[in-house]
Amino acid sequence: MPPEQHILVVDDEPSIRDFIRRNLELRSYKITLASNGLEALSLFDEATFSLIILDIMMPRMDGLEVCSRIRRTSTVPILLLTALGDETDKIRGLDEGADDYLTKPFGVGELVARVKAMLRRSHWTDNTPSDNTQRIGDLELDFEQRRVWRSGEEIKLTPTEFDLLQELALHPGKVFTHQTLLRRVWGAEYGQEAEYLRVYIGRLRRKIEIDPSKPAHIITESGVGYYMLK
Repeated sequence: MPPEQHILVVDDEPSIRDFIRRNLELRSYKITLASNGLEALSLFDEATFSLIILDIMMPRMDGLEVCSRIRRTSTVPILLLTALGDETDKIRGLDEGADDYLTKPFGVGELVARVKAMLRRSHWTDNTPSDNTQRIGDLELDFEQRRVWRSGEEIKLTPTEFDLLQELALHPGKVFTHQTLLRRVWGAEYGQEAEYLRVYIGRLRRKIEIDPSKPAHIITESGVGYYMLK
């Protein structure tokens, strides 16, 4: 594991912060702790993090606002911690730019699996195809550098957004089911989280389509999944 994988853990409950810190430090991650959203933003401005684990319900500034502010300037992977049954917050969190969420209470195995999966998807890992670039319509994708341009203007994508676009772009015209896309992009343990795709496809369309309401690149196959036009 690369030595510079530095994780910011943000939660107002000391027991949860300590639980996450102990178990991730045992696996050689460097951990920095914050107890509220304002402290988290201050630390984020001072250091570079590989991943942020962020509780939603916190005093002073909640995790959704922190997530939104971080996304204005950074594509760092964000894992939200949510209370059981807070579906609205989960969807809003994904829409604000979070990459994944973990429902409390959670065990060590689930925590570590999510962290490893998110870091694996991020640009700190090297699992890109050997072919450098591909053109699809007005889009140009550089798989090695993980960069995207539309009509010559670069588009900023988060690691998960890029992975989803890459999966579709490598197989233009092929219809991917929801389950297949979830497993290929998020990991083998996923498959039923259809809300992930709805949110992320919407985010991609807002970034790469001239008119997101009339997509020319990512097409919905009703009741099945999505595909990218050739």
